[in-house]
Amino acid sequence: MNTKKAICFGEILWDLFPSGKEIGGAPFNVAFRMTQLGIPTTMISAIGTDALGEELQQAVAEKGVTTLLQKKKPFPTGTVVVTLNAMGSAQYTIPMPVAWDHISYTTAIETKVLEADCFVFGSLIARSRESKETLQKLLSLSAYKVFDLNLRKPHYNPTELLEWMQQADLIKCNQEELAALVREYGCNASDLEQQVAFLAAHTNSSQLCITLGSNGALWYENQSFLYQSGFSITVKDTVGAGDSFLATLLSGILTKQPMSDNLQNACAVGALVASRAGANPTIDPTEWITLTSRGS
Repeated sequence: MNTKKAICFGEILWDLFPSGKEIGGAPFNVAFRMTQLGIPTTMISAIGTDALGEELQQAVAEKGVTTLLQKKKPFPTGTVVVTLNAMGSAQYTIPMPVAWDHISYTTAIETKVLEADCFVFGSLIARSRESKETLQKLLSLSAYKVFDLNLRKPHYNPTELLEWMQQADLIKCNQEELAALVREYGCNASDLEQQVAFLAAHTNSSQLCITLGSNGALWYENQSFLYQSGFSITVKDTVGAGDSFLATLLSGILTKQPMSDNLQNACAVGALVASRAGANPTIDPTEWITLTSRGS
């Protein structure tokens, strides 16, 4: 029986698609998928006292995700305008300030983090002073810190990113983010493994995971590389695929499954999410078992 618990800290919001709104935010997407995979996960964030906030609270409850949501009367519930290109890749317009920019440090949050085995955060939550200060305090309490970069221009700066990466136990990013980061920090290598090794050394991180789109993913630990090929699917949209990838990977890590299995399952679940509309479609375990048994 699983006894591990996780925390996802950061943005919870409405993704505004041309077809309508859906609950989202990268940390929430991770929390949803980890909950579906049997890892009790608490989402820590903030919402407004507006109609969108009430709807969001109800939607989260229907999805079965445990939350610790602060209500911020002066600020609106977060929204993101999502634009999809012909290939299903997403572009995001992210207004500010919104409620999740103002997550206050409380003893209730502190207790939850101290009880957890894993703490997941991203770069977007550090764009404003109050949430950033709360994050910094919580990182000092966290047992296993996972930094999922999710870089969204103009909501980050390289100096602060380096500080967050240096505090993380696991850094996860995509191949484009990796290339941009190592260039920023002085590495001109075009070889993927050289870029990974450089970032690991530059951040003093023991674990890195790089998603490679349709080509799968790469895990780096103890100066060793582990690859997993991608799975052939027809992309509907890419929203949330990387978040479900990370959730699946972390669920395997927390339950001490072999890393080769974790990486394969994570790629399969990420691919299945990309084949559906929206960030949080229901994925039956038999679906990824069938996909992995069929091969990449």
